Amino acid sequence: MAVLTEGEFLELLRKTGALLEGHFLLSSGLHSPHYVQCARLLQHPGLAARACAALASKAARLEPFDVVIGPALGGIIVAYELGRALGVRGMFAEREEGKLALRRGFSLSPGERVLIAEDVVTTGRSSLEVAGLVAALGGTAVGVACLVDRRKGDEFPLPLVSLVRLELEAFPPGECPLCREGVPWSKPGSRPS
Repeated sequence: MAVLTEGEFLELLRKTGALLEGHFLLSSGLHSPHYVQCARLLQHPGLAARACAALASKAARLEPFDVVIGPALGGIIVAYELGRALGVRGMFAEREEGKLALRRGFSLSPGERVLIAEDVVTTGRSSLEVAGLVAALGGTAVGVACLVDRRKGDEFPLPLVSLVRLELEAFPPGECPLCREGVPWSKPGSRPS
């Protein structure tokens, strides 16, 4: 399978309807006229495997690591496919009483090195929450691998690799021009407000 280029990945996002326009409340709390719904691409197993194999080739530079962990929901498929492509365990963290936790028999041994997997990173809050969980369990977060990087700027406390970096507008709610125009927003993400 040929390596997926940034342009080819963008075309896959477009073809699968994963690039949305409207007025969206992002999981980060920001508002945006653009939303990347990677689930629309990831619902196709062949495309998910191809995209994550390409991401795995970029994430390999963050090695060594023993396990990939993604936050539910957006990071579940990405973590699984990265784990498969990289030959390591793929797990997910989910919310329990408002905090991310490893459940369902997943565990991390002290000293294990963890790659954090995400579909989209906007502020990095979920990735950093997973990193905190990893540290609390005695592991080390070595970096983040995401399909789409929406961050503004390059500052981030962990190494981050992505298939594509999209400079999409996002605003705090009080500064959102769509709110000022009275355009109703929708919240397609999985994190509660």
